[in-house]
Amino acid sequence: MTDRRAVASVPGYDDATIAALQDVLAAEHAAVWAYTLAIAFLPADEADQARADAEAHRKLRAALEATVSQLGERPVAAQPAYTTPQPVVDAESAGALAEAAETDTMVAWRSVMQRTTTRDVRAGALETLAASTVRCSRWRAAVGSAPAIPAFPGQ
Repeated sequence: MTDRRAVASVPGYDDATIAALQDVLAAEHAAVWAYTLAIAFLPADEADQARADAEAHRKLRAALEATVSQLGERPVAAQPAYTTPQPVVDAESAGALAEAAETDTMVAWRSVMQRTTTRDVRAGALETLAASTVRCSRWRAAVGSAPAIPAFPGQ
């Protein structure tokens, strides 16, 4: 149940902002799950990068959970499992899963920027979108997707 007094006391955190934060939290949950699966199929050097990327998503997830909780909302829970875009059976399909996870989080972070008017939230979303674009470009290059750097991250 939402404590509207808590939300009302934080300027700019309206229902649209909270919904956007919940949506990006759901995307971060999925990204952590995707990386956990991908690591099992990646060679050592790529697995190390995937572990670092997964840790970045864990930190984002923790920060989002704390923020949503402080706003008087219950953070959206992770699903027990997620559907992958294709079966993950080797390093190439694992890299493609990491690319898909980054693409999905970029879409969610871009949506946060579109759905809030709070300057700090927008700035944080932009910074995170940029970091996710870097992670995505590495995975796009690893699996041969062109261009390596998406022209319009989050679209």
